[in-house]
Amino acid sequence: MAVTLTPVAFERVQRFVRQTPGALGLRFGVTRTGCSGWGHVADLARDERPGDTVFEQDGVKIYVDADSLALVDGTEIDFAKQGLGETFVFRNPNATAECGCGESFTTQADAA
Repeated sequence: MAVTLTPVAFERVQRFVRQTPGALGLRFGVTRTGCSGWGHVADLARDERPGDTVFEQDGVKIYVDADSLALVDGTEIDFAKQGLGETFVFRNPNATAECGCGESFTTQADAA
């Protein structure tokens, strides 16, 4: 599988990388947070770390750490306007449930 960007997200990440000296691509993963357990995190990658899996889409690299890979593999990252703001939107096939506010998610492994 892979982590992919929609055309709108691709454009946004490509622009962020071009405008940020030292940026290599997008760093994407998860962290323990919220009421459901896992939250997606996205930031600019400034280095490649041991254990990273690197996905590349038309020249844009997406770095995923080893601990996050099983939880985000297959995710499609989009970018959308929500109200007055803009944000990344994650379509993660590993998420089996989300909290009411949509900030965190659980997986089938968490339910076991």
